[in-house]
Amino acid sequence: MDIRIRLSLADDSGRPFMGIGLVWLLRGIRERGSIHAASRTIGMSYVKALRILNRLEKELWKPILVRSMGGSARGGAVLTPFGVEFIGAFERLQERVERCARREYAKLAGIVETRAPKWTRRKR
Repeated sequence: MDIRIRLSLADDSGRPFMGIGLVWLLRGIRERGSIHAASRTIGMSYVKALRILNRLEKELWKPILVRSMGGSARGGAVLTPFGVEFIGAFERLQERVERCARREYAKLAGIVETRAPKWTRRKR
């Protein structure tokens, strides 16, 4: 038995717009300087990547990326200072939520284990 935590941010109507997939995409953009390269790396279509990035910026009311057009000069994208700060804050939130959930889960697991018959208890 284990616990799994999936953190997402939702809009006022409850629709999620930010989760771990978007974190991976933004990390990829930061590392590769390209939406296309980042989306390809995580197995996401370029069109879907653009759609979720646009929605994120709409929900946050701030630009996450500075984009330059492609063509012969090869375009690209970089995170804005706000984008860097936001992704860092989201990752820290994710870590804190996971730590808290694991502490609480350990309490639950202890209760379950002490109530289980001896032959079903796992050795640690």
